[in-house]
Amino acid sequence: MKKALFAGSFDPIHNGHMDIIRRAARMFDELTVAVTVNLAKKTLLTPEERRDLLVEAVKDLPNVKVDIISGLRADYINSHDIDVDVRSLRNTTDLIYEMPVAQGFDYLYNKCDTVALFTDPKYSFLSSSMVKEFACLGGDVSQWVPENVLVKVKEKYAK
Repeated sequence: MKKALFAGSFDPIHNGHMDIIRRAARMFDELTVAVTVNLAKKTLLTPEERRDLLVEAVKDLPNVKVDIISGLRADYINSHDIDVDVRSLRNTTDLIYEMPVAQGFDYLYNKCDTVALFTDPKYSFLSSSMVKEFACLGGDVSQWVPENVLVKVKEKYAK
């Protein structure tokens, strides 16, 4: 059985993330989507809120589970016997960032490969930062995020 991990901050999750999740779920027997905790980032949503939104967004994918990683992704991969670390690439900037990360993590993994999936071109411009910026200014982000995320983001910015 091949177990994969797709980890990220997902603050908030958007349709580009969902594209990668759905495609990776078809490729692997088990996919864990994990919210990472990065103390250096100022986030809109708590890790628990992000996890709960992901659980709802992937409820139709029986081989996908959701978790939170509060430490090193490599430690999580090793302790959960993950075979593949899934990374997403929107553009060459992502590639330039992800390649040395994957190469560095190779030293930390026990037996895990990194697989990069290119985002569907219709989502190549999309980022969580863009979703937050548009939503904060009252923009319509309904085409960019799952419905449950839209409700939560609107709620956060209404305060």
